[in-house]
Amino acid sequence: MENLQGHFLIATPQMSDPRFRESVVYLCVHNHEGAMGLVINQPVKDVRLEDIFINAGIPLPNRPLGRVYLGGPVETGSVFVLYSAEYKIVNQLAVSPSVSLSRDPQMFYDLSAGLGPRSCLVALGYAGWGPGQLEAELSVDGWLVLPALDEIIFHTSDHQKWRQAARAHGVEIGLYGGVVGSA
Repeated sequence: MENLQGHFLIATPQMSDPRFRESVVYLCVHNHEGAMGLVINQPVKDVRLEDIFINAGIPLPNRPLGRVYLGGPVETGSVFVLYSAEYKIVNQLAVSPSVSLSRDPQMFYDLSAGLGPRSCLVALGYAGWGPGQLEAELSVDGWLVLPALDEIIFHTSDHQKWRQAARAHGVEIGLYGGVVGSA
């Protein structure tokens, strides 16, 4: 199978896992060892980005902070940040030419000082798959795979990401996999 790093996994109506219902996952790693990605459209209701700054003892910036997302069910106590790749930090993974991933706490100090990335998405936890697990889910149409768009990750409202991620490529996800006509 081709490397799907930097693609969206868009949950289809056939998705059997309720944790991923109407989810959009940005796939950060995909190789023979498995896959890892972040859900980009499930904001956490009871955690604010300000809380992360305060708990870490980092001064709050003088600008509004974004939301915190549930990146997936694995390591939900860990913070992951997707961000625009013009920002550089020592410990980062270039997911695509325009998006990087990091867990480096220095980023929060830079955000506080107004030196951080132009765009970012902060997530708790991640979605992970072991070897062959994602491919098995793809074979039963649990996910639609499409090239990722930065606009969807960083600048589309959460409640629109699921439909817009598919619609941007000409797919009406609500109808995906549905049977039309009669027998």
